[in-house]
Amino acid sequence: QVQLQASGGGLVQAGGSLTLSCAASGRIFGINSLGWFRQAPGKQRELVARVTSYGSPTYAEAAQGRFNISRDLDKDTVTLEMNSLQRDDTAVYYCNLAVVEPDRPGIVDYWGQGTLVTVSS
Repeated sequence: QVQLQASGGGLVQAGGSLTLSCAASGRIFGINSLGWFRQAPGKQRELVARVTSYGSPTYAEAAQGRFNISRDLDKDTVTLEMNSLQRDDTAVYYCNLAVVEPDRPGIVDYWGQGTLVTVSS
């Protein structure tokens, strides 16, 4: 069973920085991408950033220029560096692992438990 363990959330003042980390464990097959999503109260879950197995990143417009995502395939980890945080960044952040598994079609998604980021005004 694949499991994702996220950490790094907390309380930070506007303009500050936080770094989120996620480690995957279990029987992991071909990795398509690693990424971070977030969900604010009353809103839908949205993509923040993702990075492919070969290192190509994708950022949401709100994260572009402020956040940086990186991954270590040898350790099955992904890190999200968040800078210049704003009140609108307040949300529960979820780690995502997208893989290809034997005998299963398409891409399979695994999710972490979520870590809360609160940005004070």
